[in-house]
Amino acid sequence: MQINIENLVSITEANQNFSKVARQVDDKGNVIILKNNKPKYIIIDIEDYKRIDSVAKDNISSLNGRILEDSLAAFNDLIVGDDL
Repeated sequence: MQINIENLVSITEANQNFSKVARQVDDKGNVIILKNNKPKYIIIDIEDYKRIDSVAKDNISSLNGRILEDSLAAFNDLIVGDDL
């Protein structure tokens, strides 16, 4: 995700005028909230969140599958070794 400098908002401004921040999210896709001049929070549209969450879950499932395959191969090697 690229950070556009126009999407940066101080936590004070976000607190005082959240409806403006929400409109920025509608217009620009996301807003980064700064706390002590450092990026601290991000506000995104719920549909973008669902898409990101779905991709993350797919990546975790893929990783779990690879770990299971590797572990199963090692387990099978152990069992074959014990049968000798």
